[in-house]
Amino acid sequence: MKRKLLPAFFLLFALAATAQFRVSDNHRFILRDGKPFFWMGDTAWELFHRLNKEQAVYYLKKRAEQGFTVIQAVALAEFDGLHIPNPEGDLPLINDDPRQPNEQYFQHVDYIIDQAAEAGLVIALLPTWGDKVFKNTWGNGPEVFTPENAEVYGKWIGARYKNRKNVIWLLGGDRNPRNDRDLAIWRAMAAGVAEGAGGNDQVLMGFHPQPAEKGSAEWFHNDDWLDFNMFQTGHCRDNNVYDFIQRAYNLSPAKPVIDGEPIYEDHPVCFNARELGTSNALDVRKSVYLTIFSGAFGATYGCHDIWQMYSPYRPAVNGPHVYWQEALDLPGAGQMKYVRKLMESRPALDRVPDQSLIVENDYWAAERIQATRGKDYLFVYSAAGKPFTVNLGKISGETLRAYWYNPRKGEATQLESVKNRGTQQFKPPTSGYGQDWVLILDDASKNYGF
Repeated sequence: MKRKLLPAFFLLFALAATAQFRVSDNHRFILRDGKPFFWMGDTAWELFHRLNKEQAVYYLKKRAEQGFTVIQAVALAEFDGLHIPNPEGDLPLINDDPRQPNEQYFQHVDYIIDQAAEAGLVIALLPTWGDKVFKNTWGNGPEVFTPENAEVYGKWIGARYKNRKNVIWLLGGDRNPRNDRDLAIWRAMAAGVAEGAGGNDQVLMGFHPQPAEKGSAEWFHNDDWLDFNMFQTGHCRDNNVYDFIQRAYNLSPAKPVIDGEPIYEDHPVCFNARELGTSNALDVRKSVYLTIFSGAFGATYGCHDIWQMYSPYRPAVNGPHVYWQEALDLPGAGQMKYVRKLMESRPALDRVPDQSLIVENDYWAAERIQATRGKDYLFVYSAAGKPFTVNLGKISGETLRAYWYNPRKGEATQLESVKNRGTQQFKPPTSGYGQDWVLILDDASKNYGF
């Protein structure tokens, strides 16, 4: 019998009911329900493993209030996550077998994902930390995955969260594939997740690697399941994050790109606190703005005390300073809402990185001048408040409205209007260490305001 075709309206309705996230038509951004979605992430890797229900709700509500949109968390956790139970007393697998998930453990995961949805947050869900594939010199493992059971587990967990509309998928978990077997495991898991969730077009999926020249693109750029590329640029101060983002941004076919693990706040710099100290809010801000302005579709914040949910009751890694509840209010975390405020204040989908906007376009990270623009606006970030020269005439408008935006306070100060031709130098209000600024220039006829 010939199948009756649905009217176009009902097809669109059906798609809307199932496809929550997708890549934009220009392959540079993420859409949610057809609208630009700004990824302002936090790395809460141990959320499901170390927090009880009450603690998890407290954490999620706090991050939602602070303007975060995405929480990156792991089902099979890093800290001996297969053998140390969650606060409910449950382990995630029976007999360390990925084909036998423990229902009680995943009910706890269910609850937290649903509470995140209540708070308006998306969970970037890692089915497993990478030490369950490759233990390396750190991580407890054990190595339990094969290509066969990875697909079974992927299909199971994909089906379990198929109807959750606040889930984006991340494979990898801080491991780079070493060989064909590792590649086969990750590809099998990706295929399983997609099948369980209803097909590749029903999921949004990335891969969280260790530092690598092209991030996830090193191995998976041409894989259909990889919807966006992700980097880890690590925990050294003043990394050239813009070069990493641009490498992936310039690849063909085009895919969105993001740094999923930049320098964390309150982290030993280069893992060497004795000589280099610990990272601070400025380190975090610089990395985030330089990443976004060089082409990323969003940014991830991280805190050394929070990713491991540091408390007096759990082993600690690399000398965290304050318990996770107190660390929620570190200054860098509070300033991430200003990043989101700026990026959501102007049209997103036509924004491109453009260093040709500025004459001083090759400073190193600590003093970097980084530029991005849409059709009718441009942003220039000055990491140390150094003056710079803008090549005008690259956006629409005869007259441009100008503002200085303070990334530390989220405040904009309007300047005199500018004719959109020739070149003009701009000098930030203050300069030096910790005095970063963003110049905003708008086509005045658009009346964007601030």
